[in-house]
Amino acid sequence: MKLTTRTEYALLALIYLARREPGCLTPVETIAGAAHIPPKFLEQILLVLKRARLVQSQKGQRGGYRLARPPARIALAEVVRCLDGALAPTESVSVHFYEPTPIEGEAKLVEVFRQIRDYVANTLEKTTLADVC
Repeated sequence: MKLTTRTEYALLALIYLARREPGCLTPVETIAGAAHIPPKFLEQILLVLKRARLVQSQKGQRGGYRLARPPARIALAEVVRCLDGALAPTESVSVHFYEPTPIEGEAKLVEVFRQIRDYVANTLEKTTLADVC
């Protein structure tokens, strides 16, 4: 697993929203400025997060974005999967995004990658936005 810049920006934006007062709507420009994210890129990321029901939005002069759930109920794994897909180092050991790969014939190699997958997935599943705020 390697995080893309898009996922890193998503995490920064979500952490910013998690530190705000619950229910407080925050404009894209405010989040972008505070987290040093290009505003147009952030808009695209927030739309993905909205479709995944991680954030909610409201249009208008007093509109903006807020978390859809409390920070303690949003696991980092959910964010990473939403934007980057599998947490596994190779698709052949992925639980949610399985695809056959050339290494499948090497049982011991597959086991090493499963252990890596399990460690990463368990850590990200147990860690919430509230934990990193």
